[in-house]
Amino acid sequence: MSYLVLARKYRPHNFEELVGQEHVVQALANALTQQRLHHAYLFTGTRGVGKTTVSRILAKSLNCTGADGNGTITATPCGVCDACRDIDAGRFVDYIELDAASNRGVEEISQLLDQSVYKPVLGRFKVYMIDEVHMLSSTAFNAMLKTLEEPPDYLKFVLATTDPQKVPVTVLSRCLQFNLRPMAPPTVLAHLTTVLQAEAVTTDAGALRLLSRAARGSMRDALSLTDQAIAFGAGALTEAGVRQMLGSVDRGHVVAILDALVAASGSDVVALADGLRSLGLSAAGTLEDLAGLLQLMAVAQVAPGAMDEQDPDTAEALRLAGLLPADEIQLLYSMALHGRQELSLAPDEYAGLLMVLLRMLSFRPAGTARQDKKPLAATAAAARSPVSAPLLQPKVASAVLPLRVAEPAVVVAPPAEPMPARATPAAAESSVHSARLKPRAAPTVAVPAALPAVDDLPPWLDAPSEDDGALPMAEVAGTGEPTSESEGYQSTAGLDLVWTPTPLGLRWAEQIATLGLTALTRELAMRAECIGVEEQGDTLLWRLRVERESLRQPALKDKLQAALAEALQREVQLELVAGVAQDSPAMRESAQTQLRQRAIEKIVVEDPLAQALLSQFKTARIVPGSIKTQTTI
Repeated sequence: MSYLVLARKYRPHNFEELVGQEHVVQALANALTQQRLHHAYLFTGTRGVGKTTVSRILAKSLNCTGADGNGTITATPCGVCDACRDIDAGRFVDYIELDAASNRGVEEISQLLDQSVYKPVLGRFKVYMIDEVHMLSSTAFNAMLKTLEEPPDYLKFVLATTDPQKVPVTVLSRCLQFNLRPMAPPTVLAHLTTVLQAEAVTTDAGALRLLSRAARGSMRDALSLTDQAIAFGAGALTEAGVRQMLGSVDRGHVVAILDALVAASGSDVVALADGLRSLGLSAAGTLEDLAGLLQLMAVAQVAPGAMDEQDPDTAEALRLAGLLPADEIQLLYSMALHGRQELSLAPDEYAGLLMVLLRMLSFRPAGTARQDKKPLAATAAAARSPVSAPLLQPKVASAVLPLRVAEPAVVVAPPAEPMPARATPAAAESSVHSARLKPRAAPTVAVPAALPAVDDLPPWLDAPSEDDGALPMAEVAGTGEPTSESEGYQSTAGLDLVWTPTPLGLRWAEQIATLGLTALTRELAMRAECIGVEEQGDTLLWRLRVERESLRQPALKDKLQAALAEALQREVQLELVAGVAQDSPAMRESAQTQLRQRAIEKIVVEDPLAQALLSQFKTARIVPGSIKTQTTI
């Protein structure tokens, strides 16, 4: 007999066996008991949470005839009648499961709907179960809308999908929707324990805890991983074997990393990262476990009594929670989450892991003083038990350096009557925030005893700032003489352009102005300097100096040569040589633009109205870059 995998062998056959979906079970059970039955149901949720299982249980509840054959609609199907056994075996003629991923066209849906006019053959109801319904085409959805809204009394629709966002709202409005939630690790752990006890497989709590976390809320994934772990461990489940199979990181490595971060020991952090590389452990798994431990530490600081005593990570979380302030735990947690997303961008995942750890280390500077805190292990024990327990001293590694803590401000006050001791707000704040990350009060600004004279301030009483008041002096229109302080204006014309005008440069600039060139051909002509023009029979030879190699391409040369030949109505030949141009059309154009800019700046600065305003208001000035020449297109 062939082996039946655990996910199929222990599939729930009734609502009592269904775990982790109590909200769905309660709604369906009450509806079946009161016989308030909807004609269409939509089950949504991630993979392996029980959508198909709930559909089969619902079909059995609708068609169950009881062990004596006289049963009716019930929330507790018997499991022994012909309808129940045939639905479990997948051979019940009135229960039809359709995979929309492979039957997504309008033809398949039309064929299915054509059969809906016939009454059930054996059962009380005909049930159509369409899995992954979001994969149907738009025409297929439109074809089933009318039947889905008003089906015959004997027809029930059950739709299942992992992506309800892709289901049209016209379909959603016709269905009773149930969202099956991902299962919590404790729920998965309890079910795995029951299954392995029934299978008589020896296991330990650590192995089951790893499997329940790796399932990511899917019971089917948990049972499939358990099957794999049993085969890997030759019939037994051990924490070391499961950890090796999953490739997950031993929590001891994560604890050592946090100890090194607390100690601000860069050498230990690098050594631990290299150790993970040598062991072949996953960098993403390391950051995931690190984030999980930081989350436990945050819970331990806020509610130590809520920690699970059976979890072996609780003791380390309580110890480490006393070594870091709450805000730094939150910061490290955020870095771990974002670091997982950055691993794909790193040169390799171990380099990415090391950089994330070094980023965390930068927030643990060496030589800081550790906060004196009450051990959280004792606080957790006191919170769980009304009887006072002895304080548990946390184990602190010898390499851990003291952490920095904010020095409380010393206030000298005259002696007063003794008051009952209580925690001050400053002390309470320092216990939550570190000295580097806690909120700081806004600095106080000294108010002058009297305002300056009215003549020294503009009408809006705004004194000039250090960066805005003193503008650099600029030469206007190339005069060589800076303007006065009140007329200070930073010219945008730039430094004087260094170029040497030549007759050939002027001839070349006038020649290309009539060609109407575009794109790179125009760029070649504008950046070229004419260094010679020769008559060679019927051919006119132009020698051009061009600096950029990308402009000296044969294709651009041929286009410019053809444009010149067409304009001059004669044979033209271009010869391009490398070199820095001293007189090109582009340089002439830039020089003219610079002269125009300086001329217009001089006009504005020397304007009598502008000078009157500058002299009247002490802090008034012309905004740098606000004087621009108008470009004529």
